[in-house]
Amino acid sequence: MDTVGMVRVESNGAGLFFISTFIIVLNTGASRAQKGDGCGHTVLGPNSGTLSSINYPQTYPNGTVCEWEIRVRPGERVTFKFADFDIEDSDSCHFNYLRIYNGIGPTRTEIGKYCGLGVQWDHLIGSAGNEVTVQFMSGTHVSGRGFLLSYSTTDHPDLITCLDKGSHFTEPEFSKYCPAGCLTDFGEISGTIPHGYRDSSLLCRAGIHAGVVSNVLGGQINVVNSKGIPYYEGSLANNVTSKVGPLSASLFTFKTNGCYGTLGLESGVIRNAQITASTVLQWDDLNVWGPERARLKKPGPPWAALDTNEHQWLQVDLKKEKRITGISTTGSTMSDYYYVSGYRVLYSEDGKNWSVFREANADHDKIFQGNVNYFQEVRNNFIPPIEARYIRINPLQWHQKIAMKVELLGCQPSLGRAPIPPPLPKISTDFPVQFDETTFTPDIRNTTVTPNGTKDVALAAVLVPVLVMGFTALILVLVCAWHWRNRKKIAEGTYDLPYWDRPGWWKGMKQFLPAKGLEVEESPVRYSSTEVSRLRARDVGPLLQTAPAEYAQPLVGGVVGTLHQRSTFKPGEGVDPSYADPDPYDAPLQEIYHAYAEPLPASGAEYATPIIMDISSHLAGTVSQPPISTFKSPGTALLSRTESSVSTGHVQYDTPKGTLSPAPAAEELVYQVPQSSVQKAADNG
Repeated sequence: MDTVGMVRVESNGAGLFFISTFIIVLNTGASRAQKGDGCGHTVLGPNSGTLSSINYPQTYPNGTVCEWEIRVRPGERVTFKFADFDIEDSDSCHFNYLRIYNGIGPTRTEIGKYCGLGVQWDHLIGSAGNEVTVQFMSGTHVSGRGFLLSYSTTDHPDLITCLDKGSHFTEPEFSKYCPAGCLTDFGEISGTIPHGYRDSSLLCRAGIHAGVVSNVLGGQINVVNSKGIPYYEGSLANNVTSKVGPLSASLFTFKTNGCYGTLGLESGVIRNAQITASTVLQWDDLNVWGPERARLKKPGPPWAALDTNEHQWLQVDLKKEKRITGISTTGSTMSDYYYVSGYRVLYSEDGKNWSVFREANADHDKIFQGNVNYFQEVRNNFIPPIEARYIRINPLQWHQKIAMKVELLGCQPSLGRAPIPPPLPKISTDFPVQFDETTFTPDIRNTTVTPNGTKDVALAAVLVPVLVMGFTALILVLVCAWHWRNRKKIAEGTYDLPYWDRPGWWKGMKQFLPAKGLEVEESPVRYSSTEVSRLRARDVGPLLQTAPAEYAQPLVGGVVGTLHQRSTFKPGEGVDPSYADPDPYDAPLQEIYHAYAEPLPASGAEYATPIIMDISSHLAGTVSQPPISTFKSPGTALLSRTESSVSTGHVQYDTPKGTLSPAPAAEELVYQVPQSSVQKAADNG
């Protein structure tokens, strides 16, 4: 049973005040009551709340009194924390003070009596039981703001107050408990969700704006601190106005369950046939403001009702049950100044039986703050969320005409259903209930643009440096590869031979080839008389001056059989005494003369010089200076032919050994090696 009482303040004429109190007691699970003329801002929730002196934060008046009774669930206790305390103490807490008692009524016992100007309370004040009485008394005084006090049950030791700001906590992440009743004008916030809030913003007020806690219930908030941004947007959400803010060193955001996505009105997932309305405004045959136009951010006119009364509605069929956590609305957005400033939300499972949304432990319908102009978005969140298939919006206040665009926020329902409010009276679809305009007038507040898009500042702060470093490393690798390639080209030279054309490559490959006969029996070269007759003189070629080449001896007529295939020539070596030329003549036939030698085998010597031989002087002629010619074969020394003392002339050859008379064709003649003209003259002498 409910009982109602009052607080009476009396004076004895000597400046002393006596207080008689009769407090409201509600026999529910958690009973709260307040009475007196000195009560200020007060929200007493079942698990937490906030209370203040009258006129706070301005100076409280003289001669006022207020008492609050607080009950929580049996077995729990109450914890108090002061956000601000400024009560004049000139009379040593005799006329101006705040008292906290254990219990309610005549049997209560005092926990403490408090006064003082600008007192900082860092500790918590706890009760001994689940019932507490708070009493504020003011007498004659000069100054003092009064007090602002928050409370919660003892299972929330991380309780903070409505005046705590983001800058008061430096941890990268932290969790705190916000009391009920922080929707106050005692401070400001700047920013939006999900972009973040300026660090100077009030934490609990920002939590209400973001939709993570309720003003009438309070709740736990999970906060993440990160680097600030240059500009903070402002918006109106959940009856809290966020203002535009400048650059700050840090910001904070709230962790949520992620169930705040759009449900398809703007994107077109919800079809036109799923959107219906009570009436439609039609200007002419071509200008109809039907319910399909009630899509947020879609260009063009909105949905507008033909009638302007409280029985109009806009309905959305989601086709299946969804978890709805919020709603965003605008006006007509066509500069015609039509918008809805207040509305309520109904929900249904079958489209026939409807329930009106109410906040937890509330006994009246929730009236949502609508738009304050025709173009800016306003967001409202449902705490607890609604789980239903049908959503109906019932405008209660409007400007000129009922016109609006809507988007629903939410997600698919979880496996475990969210707590559902207590059974509510059913409202018929024809809305017979009449509303008093003053009853449903919400506290309208100014706003700025609403947030759009998403931005994770903490993630960007990590990803951007990583991407820059990766891109820089890639550029360095490409530059080094290009530089190495250019150096390789320069080292090869413009006219250099490919590596497979170089002698070293050929020498290495010859090791794997089968060797030709290494030991060849030396045999003299013999010429027939017929071949001798065809010999003719050749002019002495010019003297070749070449660098040592890696080639074997040329196949020169007259010495073919004397040199092994693996022999080489190398200048600077002496005469090999074991060398003997078995050929009578060294004039080869013209047909078997070769201009080039074979490549040098891998196991042979690596230096040689071409043989310069003169075979043109086998006939009589002028003697010329013979060149020096040396050659070397395996197992022999060098054979050197010295220069003649005669500076000019041609090399002479001896006559064939034997008679030059005709002989059988099979007979072979033997020729001696050529001799110089000096040697021949000496023989003739």
